Amino acid sequence: MRILRDDTLGIIVDIQEKLFPHIFHHDQVEINTEILIKGLKILNIPLLLTEQYPKGLGRTIPAISAALGDYHIHEKMSFSCCGDPSFEMELQRIAKRNVIIAGIEAHVCVLQTTIDLIEEGYQPVIVEDCISSRKENDKLISIERMRQEGAIITSYESILFELAGISGTDSFKAISKLVK
Repeated sequence: MRILRDDTLGIIVDIQEKLFPHIFHHDQVEINTEILIKGLKILNIPLLLTEQYPKGLGRTIPAISAALGDYHIHEKMSFSCCGDPSFEMELQRIAKRNVIIAGIEAHVCVLQTTIDLIEEGYQPVIVEDCISSRKENDKLISIERMRQEGAIITSYESILFELAGISGTDSFKAISKLVK
C-alpha cells in the first residue's frame, strides 16, 4: 500500500527535555526528526504534537519546537495519544487515514498510540529512525510488536520521497536538499 500525502498526517510524540537526553541514540533521533518535520511541512502534511506530563518531563526540546514552529501542544497524562480527548478531537477533525509517527518512548507512548490508532481504523506509519527508547532492546521489541499489530515501518527519507511521489517538483527539490 502506498502512503499518499492527501490522506496523511504526522504525530510527534513526547520529545521532551528531561527524558530525551537518556534516550538511545538521541542525537541522531533529534536530527532525523527535524528533517522529517521540515519535509512534512514542505509537503503540507498536518502535524500534531504531544507532551507527556510536561510539568514532570519538561517541554518539547528546542530543536523540535523550532522545526515545528507555531503548533498547538496536546498535553496528556495517558501514555497513548489517543487517550487525550483534545488529541482525539483534532485527529478526527483532520480526518486522514495514514498517521506518520515519530517520538519517544517507542515501547510505551509510541507503541500504545500505534495500537489504539489501529483499533480506530487508522494506518500507523512508524518512522523507525525517528523513534527510540532509553534502552535499545525496548525499541527493537516495540518495532516488532507494532509490525505484528499492523503498522508500517519505514525511514524518514523513504516516507518523504514516497509522499513527494515524483521528481522535478519544488517539493522534491526541497526534500532532496534536506536529506543530503
